[in-house]
Amino acid sequence: IIITVTPQKLKTMVQVQLKRHALSTMRRQLAPILQYQRLLSSSSAATNRVHIQVTHHSNSEDEDSNLTSSKNRKSFSRLENLRSQLNQEDASLHEFASTPSLQQVSDNSATNAISNIPQRKKAPPRPAKILPKPKWLKASPATSPKYHELRNTVRSLGLATVCEEAKCPNIGECWGGSSQKKPIDPDSEEYANMSEEEKAERAHAGTATATIMIMGDTCTRGCSFCAVKTSRKPPPLDEEEPKKVAEAVKSWGLDYVVLTSVDRDDLEDQGAGHFRRVVQNLKERGGNVTVDEDGKKERGIIVEALTPDFRGDLDLVSLVATSGLDVYAHNIETVERLQKRVRDHRAGYHQSLSVLRHVKTVNPNALTKTSIMLGLGESDEDIRATMRDLSDNGVDVVTFGQYLQPSRRHLPVKEYVTPEKYEEWRVEAEEVYGFRYCASGPLVRSSYKAGEFFLKNMVREHERERKKKAEEEAKLSVV
Repeated sequence: IIITVTPQKLKTMVQVQLKRHALSTMRRQLAPILQYQRLLSSSSAATNRVHIQVTHHSNSEDEDSNLTSSKNRKSFSRLENLRSQLNQEDASLHEFASTPSLQQVSDNSATNAISNIPQRKKAPPRPAKILPKPKWLKASPATSPKYHELRNTVRSLGLATVCEEAKCPNIGECWGGSSQKKPIDPDSEEYANMSEEEKAERAHAGTATATIMIMGDTCTRGCSFCAVKTSRKPPPLDEEEPKKVAEAVKSWGLDYVVLTSVDRDDLEDQGAGHFRRVVQNLKERGGNVTVDEDGKKERGIIVEALTPDFRGDLDLVSLVATSGLDVYAHNIETVERLQKRVRDHRAGYHQSLSVLRHVKTVNPNALTKTSIMLGLGESDEDIRATMRDLSDNGVDVVTFGQYLQPSRRHLPVKEYVTPEKYEEWRVEAEEVYGFRYCASGPLVRSSYKAGEFFLKNMVREHERERKKKAEEEAKLSVV
């Protein structure tokens, strides 16, 4: 049997073997193997074929002798082939010794291969989509002992606060009650000479405020501006929550409580019944707001409820509005033109207006309140049209605050409105559109504590008017 191996066939065999190795191994071994192939092909230039002759005799009688002679012929044939190959080599011994090693060839080939790889150029920097915050947007750090006291109470009772869930920038100021000024007696002469803003600041000096979020910390809606967690199926309601909220309020010693909640579209009544029970439990323990004969001192607890829209179901709105609360708040969030872009598709501009309007029909003594975020791309005419609609629907209080982007996946800030502009909106809201009170500023939020003092006075005033009206009706009935 004669096996003929040509250089081309040998090269093909080598290439087949190389395909089984990984790319990294192939880069290192390809150069030395090809170099060996070139040396082999140059040495066999004169004899283009290498003959390997193997003779097999099947005659069993001469097996030993034939095997010996076959080994001798095989050895002699290989020796002759090697001698012939050496005689035909053109390279001398010195040239052979100076030939670079296979490892050097491999390293050089790898270096050349790496140097030939095109280098990727760094992309030019993209323009920043997040506007830098101006200097006037500075909030107090959350480091005071009062802040830690309120946080520990919230944790121990398993409650949630919108201050934390919505990443409110005022949490350090509201929870810490931070103020360098001391509280002042409302009956003093100094108090009578103060402006409304100074009265609000001094009245809340050292007083902590927190907005308790009931019905869990997970919302069924996904508004583009809100940092609260979302889910289609949040955890079930805590039946002990009304009791826990009352305990927290009692431990804090508050006389003004702000309650809010997530949207619970997964529940049959969307959480309206649970909201009503929380308010009623607070009123049962703290009492309703009353004044003495002079109409000055109050007792009892004031409850403000910042509610969802309940998908426009006015019967559910009535459940909460008639629960005994003093202030019914529902945020319209932004102007009509930006509603679909900012809020969840289940919310709506006219739906929110209908909620605020209906509260006055079922509870005329309750104050209605709403909040608008600025900096989302609204125009001055958009804001004026919104204030006009709110005033026509009987809203008593409106607040303006700067929208702040919670994260990169939320809506970006289009504009940072200056404090001077906020002051202009406050004056226009109160003097032109007739709102009873307007809190307006970059860090003002719907439950910002600066407005609570004024709302206390408004609630007290409502109670005085109601009491006076009742006395007049009683006199008329006697006559």
